[in-house]
Amino acid sequence: MADQPTAELYTADGVRTGDVDLNPDIFGIEPNVAVMHQVVTAQLAAARAGTHSTKTRAEVSGGGKKPWRQKGLGRARHGSIRSPQWIGGGVAHGPKPRDYSQRTPKKMKRLALRSALSVRAAEAQIKVVEDFGAWDEPKTKKATALLAAMGVTGKVLLLAEDHETVAIKSFRNIDGVIASNLGQANTYDVLWAETVIMSKGTLDLGQSVPRGTEEHAEQAAGRKLQAASSEPESDSSEEVGS
Repeated sequence: MADQPTAELYTADGVRTGDVDLNPDIFGIEPNVAVMHQVVTAQLAAARAGTHSTKTRAEVSGGGKKPWRQKGLGRARHGSIRSPQWIGGGVAHGPKPRDYSQRTPKKMKRLALRSALSVRAAEAQIKVVEDFGAWDEPKTKKATALLAAMGVTGKVLLLAEDHETVAIKSFRNIDGVIASNLGQANTYDVLWAETVIMSKGTLDLGQSVPRGTEEHAEQAAGRKLQAASSEPESDSSEEVGS
């Protein structure tokens, strides 16, 4: 990965104004493929409804009487016509309602998301829009024109700020486009999209070091050390009860 990843910078009208530097701690790390795979697998598993159900022999109606006596007829012994081998009988070891969700630590989710963003940054598939403030009302036509001016085709993920609802509403009706705010960004959507478009404000919010990283731990340790050094020292010579 490059030490200083960059992304193309555009206006809200699709005019390129240059490049913008990306935080290498988020967009320039070595991707962890194993963690991305595990997080995406957990995300897809959590999306499963898990409502499938089949009836066992105890839940199928009928079959309360033994179909024929045990011996003397030359036929196989049976105790119920609702056994799994009978037509209309219960299902043996069939699916039952269950929860497919998996527990994924937050640190893994953060690492997977940063790895996915780093992959897209290395492929030069991250584009930044300066500001959507000029868009006063949702217009799909504006969003389509912006994609055309930027030369973006295929599947697109748009990440905007919470107050940029006009941009989100403008993009959400376009096929092959996912529009959401930064808080809803996830690894699957980043890997699904061929191009990631971020507003400049969202990029600024994403420049901060995520909690749980080594940098954050070092910062927290530095703050604790500074706080401890600023506390007044107790007088050890003072005796208790004096």
